[in-house]
Amino acid sequence: MRKVGIYYAYWCNEWDVDFLPFISKVKNLGYDQLEINGGAIVNMSSTERKFLSDEAKRQNITLSYGIGLTADHDVSSLDQGIRRNGINFMKEMIKKVSEMGGNSICGTVYSTWPKTLPKKDSRFKYLEQSLLSMKELVKVAEDEGVILLCECINRFEQFLFNTCSQGMEYINEVNSPNCKILLDTFHMNIEEDSITDAILLAGDKLGELHIGENNRKPAGYGNMDWKAIKKALDKIDYKGALVQEPFILPGGQVGQDIAVWREIVKNPDLDEMAKVSAEFVRKNLC
Repeated sequence: MRKVGIYYAYWCNEWDVDFLPFISKVKNLGYDQLEINGGAIVNMSSTERKFLSDEAKRQNITLSYGIGLTADHDVSSLDQGIRRNGINFMKEMIKKVSEMGGNSICGTVYSTWPKTLPKKDSRFKYLEQSLLSMKELVKVAEDEGVILLCECINRFEQFLFNTCSQGMEYINEVNSPNCKILLDTFHMNIEEDSITDAILLAGDKLGELHIGENNRKPAGYGNMDWKAIKKALDKIDYKGALVQEPFILPGGQVGQDIAVWREIVKNPDLDEMAKVSAEFVRKNLC
């Protein structure tokens, strides 16, 4: 049975929050996994990290970790000082995730988010820097037992790679069992000719699947072809987590970064929607 998770920021307007209350929340709403901001744990004390991980274990909730590296931590930067700053930050994150018993960090572990290509510039220069960084980072990940999951993100939020095919080229160049792909149904809906073909292409390199509708609502509140997606997941014998990453709240830094400019759901009952969606995912994707 595949684990069903959800990203904490579904409920938030800001990225930096206390993660502790979300553990019992997602447990009560029918989830197995809570994905939190990996960057935030770097600045926690060891006592705070232990308290968080112990509470998750007590409630039988798996913690997973996502990151959208900020511009001052851009491991694909042409500025070597910024790139080194990002490498050092990621190394600390890998060690802290390992300390908490986590086994993966997902997202733009390979660059910053969001990022657009400067005019008349070449993406290959940034790609080269990113690969240099990742080949260094993955050695630490191997030592710590942490897998780095490189997310394929749509063209409006990143430019290094947008499709599964491009992402596979990237991780094959890194060439480590501790570097895999993260696919996201929202981004695939924009970029892929076929979502199911992308899943089949990823195969055993698919480390995690983010799920959400075409409109970025929770699964079951849009028009994604979940039946076909399940068939593809079954075909590759996918045993990883299905982590909801919906965003419907306007306002704050989260709304700004995700570009939520309107009231997507009128007076939403976020908990009820998450609960209904968890039941939908278990019925249709597990």
